[in-house]
This record gives sequence, C-alpha cells and structure tokens, in this order.
Amino acid sequence: MKPYEHKDIDRKWRERWQADGLYVTREDDPRPTCYTLDMFPYPSGAGLHVGHPKGYIATDVYARYKTMCGYNVLHPMGWDAFGLPAENYALKHKVHPGVAVAENIKRFKEQLTAIGFSYDWEREVNTTDPAFYAWTQWAFVQMFKAGLAYESHEPINWCPGCQTGLANEDLEGGRCERCDSVVEKRPMRQWVLRITAYADRLLADLDALPWPDSVKDMQRNWIGRSEGAEFDFAIEGRTEAIRVFTTRPDTLFGATYVVLAPEHPLLTTLLEACENAAEVAAYRNAAAARTEFERTGAREKTGVVLQGLRAINPANGERIPVWVADYVLASYGTGAIMAVPAHDERDHAFAERYGMPIIKVIEGTDVPAAEPYTGPGKLVNSGPFTGMASDEAKPLIVAHAKGTARVRYRLQDWVFSRQRYWGEPIPIVHCARCGAVPVPEKDLPVTLPDVESYEPTGTGESPLANIPSWVETTCPACGDPARRETNTMPQWAGSSWYYLRYIDPRNGTALVDLAKERQWSPVNVYVGGMEHATRHLIYARFWHKFLYDKGVVSRPEPFERLYTVGIILAEDGRKMSKRWGNVVNPDDMVARMGADALRVYEMFMGPFGQAIAWNTDHMVGARRFLDRVWQLVAKVGEGAGAIDPIVDRTIKKVSEDIESFAFNTAISQLMILVHALEAATVVSRNVYEILVRLLAPFAPHLAEELWERLGHGTSVHREPWPSYREEVLASAEVTVVVQVNGKTRATFRAPADLPADELVARARALPEVVRHSAGGMVLREVVVPGRLVNFVLTAGPRVEKLD
Repeated sequence: MKPYEHKDIDRKWRERWQADGLYVTREDDPRPTCYTLDMFPYPSGAGLHVGHPKGYIATDVYARYKTMCGYNVLHPMGWDAFGLPAENYALKHKVHPGVAVAENIKRFKEQLTAIGFSYDWEREVNTTDPAFYAWTQWAFVQMFKAGLAYESHEPINWCPGCQTGLANEDLEGGRCERCDSVVEKRPMRQWVLRITAYADRLLADLDALPWPDSVKDMQRNWIGRSEGAEFDFAIEGRTEAIRVFTTRPDTLFGATYVVLAPEHPLLTTLLEACENAAEVAAYRNAAAARTEFERTGAREKTGVVLQGLRAINPANGERIPVWVADYVLASYGTGAIMAVPAHDERDHAFAERYGMPIIKVIEGTDVPAAEPYTGPGKLVNSGPFTGMASDEAKPLIVAHAKGTARVRYRLQDWVFSRQRYWGEPIPIVHCARCGAVPVPEKDLPVTLPDVESYEPTGTGESPLANIPSWVETTCPACGDPARRETNTMPQWAGSSWYYLRYIDPRNGTALVDLAKERQWSPVNVYVGGMEHATRHLIYARFWHKFLYDKGVVSRPEPFERLYTVGIILAEDGRKMSKRWGNVVNPDDMVARMGADALRVYEMFMGPFGQAIAWNTDHMVGARRFLDRVWQLVAKVGEGAGAIDPIVDRTIKKVSEDIESFAFNTAISQLMILVHALEAATVVSRNVYEILVRLLAPFAPHLAEELWERLGHGTSVHREPWPSYREEVLASAEVTVVVQVNGKTRATFRAPADLPADELVARARALPEVVRHSAGGMVLREVVVPGRLVNFVLTAGPRVEKLD
C-alpha cells in the first residue's frame, strides 16, 4: 500500500470542503442547535505560532463531533482588529493600521485554513468593518440614554508609552500590559461605562454558570463586593467632614486616626489650614509618581500628619489626627479610611512607626499581644457596646454613630476612552447649548476617517482632534455648530458582543434578529485563555446583561460552558516569543508532518487546561499513529464481522471525553483500539469504519480520504456518530489503583476484563500520573489485572516518546 502522503490529501480535502460548502450553517436546518465558539484573535503581524491553534483545534473537534451526533452546529471565526495591538504594530512597521490589519488577516486565514478548521466563513466578522461597529456605536448610544455612559474628569491610568488612558483591567502590577510602561495617574476628560450598576448581578449569576471554579473565583475577587458602613468624621472647627467606608463598624471605637489618599479632593481644601502645608504638598506630589502596585506593596508605609487639624470619632467624640498616606487609594471605598491599628495589619504597622495610639476593642483568641487581631469577637473598650459580639454590635454602632450601611465594590466603572486613532469613534457630539448629544441612530455608523498621520498626540486628545473637517459638525438637537467626540473606544468594545453578530452577520436593521438569537443562544461551548477572566468575560457579561434589559437578547448570560486553554510553552519551557528565538511556526509542522498530525499532537499533549512544553520529537509519534491507521486499511476484509467489546468501550470513552474536553484520554483510547486491530489477522469493514468515524474530528483530512477509499461518496463528517452496546458494557467494573514507584497517585473505574495494555494506557493518561512521572523514564510496568498498575521509574529526564 502507498504511504500516507499528507500534502496531497490535505490540499485535496480543503479544496473539496470549500467547493461543497460543507461547513455553511443554515437556520432552516431542523436539527437541534449547538453554538461552539473560540475567543476570536486580534490579527497580529507575527501570525500564529503552534500555541495559538490549541483552543481552535479543540473547538473544531467538538464542533465536528456534535455535527456527527445530529446537531446543527454554528462554528464561526472573525477578527478583533481594532485597538492598541493593531495600532502599535502599524506604528512599528510604518504602515496604516487598515492596511496592516488586512494583510495580517489574510495571513491568519491562510494558516487557519491549512490546519483544516470547519469554520463557516460566510459568517466572518471584523470589528473594524463599519457595518459591524455601527452596532457597537448603537449599543453605546443606548447606554448613554440609560445613564450608563457618562463623561468624567477624574484621574485615570495614563500609559506614557501607549500615550492613552487605560482601564484598571489593562494593568499588570501597575504597568501597562501592552508595553510594560509604568502607569501614571492623570486627571483627564474621558468616557466611562457604569459597569458597577451591574456588579451585584454579575456576582449573583456566576453561581449558576457551569464554569471552572478558578474563573468564577477570579471574577468574584475582581468585582470585590464588600458589605459595611460609611461614617462621617467631622473636622474640628470646619464645615467639612471626612467620609470613610469600613467593613468593620464593630471596631469604630478603636479608630485612633484617619487617613486621606494623596489624590483625595478634600486634601486640596484642607491644605490652607495645615501648619505644614508645604510638607503635605510635597508628599502628595511624590505619591503621584508611584504606581498603585508600589504604594500597596510590601514596602514600609509612609505618611504625613496634617498639623493643626483634628477629626472627631463619631462613636466616642475623641479628637484624632488626620494623615495623608499613599497606602490609601482614591479608587477604593471613599478614598479615606479610619485607622484601627489594634485590628488591621497595615494600620498597626503605620501606628507603630509613627507612635500612634493602639486601642484594643475586640477580644480575640490565640493572637500574640504584639500583633493585631483581625477576626470577630467580643467587644471591649467600646462604651455601651462592650461585651457584645461583633455581629450583634455592628448595626447598633452604625446607628449610634449616625453611619449608613453601604455595599462597596473593588470593581471600578469602566474607563472607555482611548486617546488613539485606531478604534470605533464614540458617537457623541458636543454642543455649547445642549452639552453631550448622541448621534441619531439613523446616522450611524460614525465612520473613522482615513488619515495619513495617526500617531498618538500624548496631549490627552486623540489624533482625530486634528481633523477639522471631521470634527466640526452640527448639533443633532438644536442645529448649532458643534464638535464630534474625538476619543475612540477601547479594543474591548467590539469583543463585548461579537458572538451575537455571528448569528446574524448581515443584518442592517438590528444588532441581531431576536428569532435567530433565540434559536442559537447562548453560546453552548466557549473556549479561550485564562487571561480574559477579569476583562473580556466581565465586559461581555455586562454588555450582554444590558442588551438583555433592552430586549435585544433573550437570556441574561451569553456563554454556557467555558473551557480555558493551557498555554503551549516553547521547548525551553519559556513562553514562545521572537525575543527568545523559540517560536515554532505551525506552517513548518503542517508542511513536515501534516495538519492532522499537528491536531492530534496538540490534543494529546496533556489535559486541555494544563500548560505544557512543545516537543517536536513527540509530534513525530502523533504522525506515526496516523500512519498506523492508514496502513490498517490493507487488513480490511468484507463482511460485518464480530465487534469486540473494545470497540464499544472506545466509542463510549471517546464520546464522553470529547464532551468533557478530555481529548488526550480520547486519543489514548483510540491508540488502544488501533493496537488491538493491528494484532488481528483481518479487520472487519464495519469495525474499521467505526474507527475512521471516531478519528474524523481529530484527523479530518485523513478520515475523509479513508472514507472515500472505503467506497463512500459522502463526507465522513456528515456520517452519524457510532453508538455502543450498553449490554456489552454492563459487565462488572472494578476500581484500579495507579501507583508511581509504589506510591498510590490515582484510581479509576474500568471493566473487570479490561486487557493489561488498555489498563496501562488509561493509567498513563491520568493527570496525576503525568505529573508524578515527568522527571523519569519508565523502566517497567507492573500490572495486576483488575486491581493495580504500578509504573517503576528511573531518576532523570524522561525520554519516552509517543508511539
């Protein structure tokens, strides 16, 4: 038999699939629907490396499997092409962003096509297409009308490298996540979305989502709901008061000083009354040069007392000092705190450094006397509330001190302006008479003008401000001369709702047809990187809930099941980067070993959500496996033949594993079946066809070619998924113990008569075994049928390859 020539086979089937429109999705299909989606990429100029396709391959396997299971599958792809990544690339290469994006998309599509994905390209979307961003602008107008989009002049995160404002979610350790510049706080006019209005719903609705706990916990922590109270600390001899928020009103009697953030607006007013105004002003200026990460880190806390000023503790009337300290942030709570050094670690350290009183008001247990006690307990030194339990005293102290119960969030309203060119124009007109006026819906989109010079200005205005012919317009409300808004939207705008546009991509009269939305929503399976847990996923959920309130969508949540992709590292264990020279190009792998070998290898590398290093030698093993499947066709004999129970087990195992994204163990089971078939003298046609159908989602080109060679005139991807015989699998199961060097690492359930080689293969694929055997080579496998598998390892590097 001729060898498996992947280049000819891959090209042949890609061309035929496209010509036949095999992956075009139709609404009039009567089958149940399944919407499977990747987080769409921004088309960078570097193209794909082998780490990028991992998630795309997974959704493609799932989409093909669900199609064969009888579902009408929607599996689209598009481009997140606005924003800083695309513009920074264009600036670096001295090309217009529109030109760069078009070239990069072409390159991405070539690479994706070569890997054989089942995307419906008729539904392709691009966030830079005016027909798309007309509806991004439309949604913004609706938010403006609802009071959720507003102008602000507060200090924001300013990146001196990218020369634009950033949201909190765009920072990593006080630095810009794009260019790594230290971010500054700069007062600036900007547009903001009131995402905090949805904070409680964003939190509450997480409970019902079948998402990974790690993602839900990250969202809960980022939203950061805190129940507490606000108190006003009057300033002696003045009309102003310092409002503080605390989650521990039970400790109010222990407040021995108050602290203002350096950015607190009240500080400017109080400077005139300070005896050391120059010292306070100098400290405030120095704090402005530090990042929030630096200010809240582990370094020693510093501050300056406002000499000549005293605040009044509303619980007991005590006169206490007022400080400014940079460990207090204007962005959290009210920008001021009551300091209770006996019961807060930061306050305690600060009080000890500056010799402030430390008054214990909560009795705790098992806490050294020199350390603060931060838990609940019985109140002491708390006036009439002494002796009460913390929870009992909280509401009573709030009432006694004329406080107000409040809920606060770590989540801040979303800074939505970018002082850059490459983004959706914000559809607002500024009129001297009418103020900010939304552009009428009939006049959307407000298109981005084509310009030669688009470099950021660094002045707080976008380059659009320098185009009088575009900026100068008339007010839609009164007809007076007016100016267009020149800030643009962030790259997260279009990605907050793009999944809806795939459902109805050519609709010119609505964001999405509601009947079509009902048919396809929610996205049944959504796949992307963990890095989007506290940005894209929160933004999209907020946007979707607003559209739900507007009646545009029929469900309050956009994504049903979510899977996060474990990154593929370079062979040296570092992240793939041009800087390190360790990038592996998928084009090279596809040319050398075939698209299907790449697909199988990336799904077999390890558990889907686990980070793992690339190894080209191991990919050779994936190719050998496909060669073995190819060679088996020579053993196929006519007639149905008997079906061994291993076939039923394989069908069940592969089905369940694809459904749960356990692709590595699904492929492991396929290898077990191939090994068993190789040992047979003749392979029945029926069994071989089952193997080809099971393999089709993973290796679509090879499966299609084998299906045709078996005499079929239809696509294997339109064949029904095999079913297994329940009665065969109803035999008794046992629990198998898995050991590494004699230590139990895992257990699994298996049929009592499962052959030893299958037991070993299943045990090898378990995450616990992979983790505990990564440092050594297997010397031998000890198998006690129906009871135990023990891997005996050597020390040193693991040299086994997939085979």
